[in-house]
Amino acid sequence: MILLFGLLVFVSACGGGDASSEGDGNASGGSDYTVGIMQHVEHPSLDAATEGFKAALKESDLNVAFEEENAQGDAKNNQSIASKFVGDEVDLIFANATPSAQSAANETSDIPVVFTSVTDPEGAGLVESMESPGGNVTGTSDFNADAIPNTLQLIKDMGYDTVGTIYNGGEQNSVTQVEIMKESADELGVTIEEANAATSADVKQAAESLIGSVDAIYIITDNTVVSALESVIMISQQEKLPLFVGELDSVARGGFAAYGFDYYDIGYNAGQKAIEILQDGKNPGEIPAEYPQNLKLHINEDAAEKMGVEITDELKEQGKIVQTQQE
Repeated sequence: MILLFGLLVFVSACGGGDASSEGDGNASGGSDYTVGIMQHVEHPSLDAATEGFKAALKESDLNVAFEEENAQGDAKNNQSIASKFVGDEVDLIFANATPSAQSAANETSDIPVVFTSVTDPEGAGLVESMESPGGNVTGTSDFNADAIPNTLQLIKDMGYDTVGTIYNGGEQNSVTQVEIMKESADELGVTIEEANAATSADVKQAAESLIGSVDAIYIITDNTVVSALESVIMISQQEKLPLFVGELDSVARGGFAAYGFDYYDIGYNAGQKAIEILQDGKNPGEIPAEYPQNLKLHINEDAAEKMGVEITDELKEQGKIVQTQQE
């Protein structure tokens, strides 16, 4: 009986382990790596970048579990999430958008940090240079040098001389873009009217403040404003003000036009950098950060009609005509 009891205990011990694992590991029986994903706020472009990042890792030979957290646009949440990931001793942190990337970089100098959707990585203090990031950080930017000048040229060519823009002055990525916008506007003879929105709840009022003083509105890739873009779309439709945006996803939501690229792609490229770190053992600081390529113009036919804009044959030749995507 003693021998039988011992045998039963042995069999139970061998077969009683927990075979489940959190996240999206590629192999069964647990994960070799844990990647913490921190995203500043929820909106289609950032969501697409996160999906691209995860897709790259899932296609690799790595067995990865993901811990995902969203800061809901709150700086304190970003810091708490970064601190949590460091405490959890994750193998790598993926930071989506400038505020999340800054929090992650501030919290650890040991755990590799890969960012995406960061407009000015150098200005944000994340890298020493794009070619040689240094430290424990690398990633992909969402800044294409031609996007803002091309958009303002389009605005000028369509006969709009005074352009309103709404942004959060607390976002380094937005401050950089507005400076570029002003420089390009001065060269083209276009006047820029600014309105600040510190939170997403301020966006509608900021848009209303531009009524009567602008010919068009141009929303850059500001996370605060883009997360509440529907408020700006509504005002633009009511006041017949063409709404130019900084992302192709924002065109699909109801913006009139944008020069942009697919955020999924920059997220995917960031994922490839993560693979170099986890699989090949490369130092993040020695992996060059990248700018996005393949800039293209999308024009929303539905938005044009609602905002009183004529899509000329010339415009049709320049860009791709799309429709508003209903959720």
